[in-house]
Amino acid sequence: MPEGDTIFRTARTLHRALAGQPITRFETVLPHLSRVEVDSGVAGRIVEKVEAHGKWLLIHFSGDLILLSHMLMSGSWHIYRPGEPWQRARIHMRIVLETQEILAVAFNVQIAEFHNTDSLRRKEGFNILGQSLLATHFNEAEAIAQLRSHPDFEVGAALLKQSIVAGIGNVFKSEICFACRVNPFRLVRSLTDPEAAALIITGRKFLQTNVAASNPITGYAPFRRTTTRTQPEENLYVYHRAGQPCRQCATPIQSFAQDPDARTSYWCPLCQPAQASATHA
Repeated sequence: MPEGDTIFRTARTLHRALAGQPITRFETVLPHLSRVEVDSGVAGRIVEKVEAHGKWLLIHFSGDLILLSHMLMSGSWHIYRPGEPWQRARIHMRIVLETQEILAVAFNVQIAEFHNTDSLRRKEGFNILGQSLLATHFNEAEAIAQLRSHPDFEVGAALLKQSIVAGIGNVFKSEICFACRVNPFRLVRSLTDPEAAALIITGRKFLQTNVAASNPITGYAPFRRTTTRTQPEENLYVYHRAGQPCRQCATPIQSFAQDPDARTSYWCPLCQPAQASATHA
């Protein structure tokens, strides 16, 4: 699933391409979006801005119309010039936003809804999001307090809970825990104050580092990086490295499915020791 850095880069790419431009054509295969085009019209509206909040993408049009989308596992937005061949088959197209110079195409986007400001405030799931780790004005103390407010959560599960902070996915969860030397199966209540702060600070740092460069068509980066190593195969500390030696101590990396959604966590048992409250580590 795309994580907060991917959505941020996608929003940035779309904003640069579309902001200030009138939509000349709107096309979709999704009936609930087609009805809005028929009833209210999308073509003719100006794109005011494109932004990300955690894993959600928002395209704001003039007249208080907002297209809210979520990639889930396989969705993506691409940018093309008119006449340029698409990198995905048309059968995967869900939405096309066309201006005089650009086509923005959503492929396999699983959630896409039109909202106005009021309905967006009521949108279940979206309306309980915590701060985005990539927000310009990020309140670190508030984010730490939100983390602390879930003392019975395992740390790995807490980092994935978007109402605490928005933007962390399964890759960053394991990488953040390793960088902070925190076992992902520890309970939040067991964290020291420096550990709780380090998880939030490191999460923000990792996401910020990974929004620097992107593909001009998709907004995606060539690969995600948390280490300082230059080789692509050495870009992550623990994620998808079960059985391989820890980059710090050479102990084999372990993995285990973790609640709430049985997503696999990866950790080094020596660098990230278990405590009595941990259940599976």
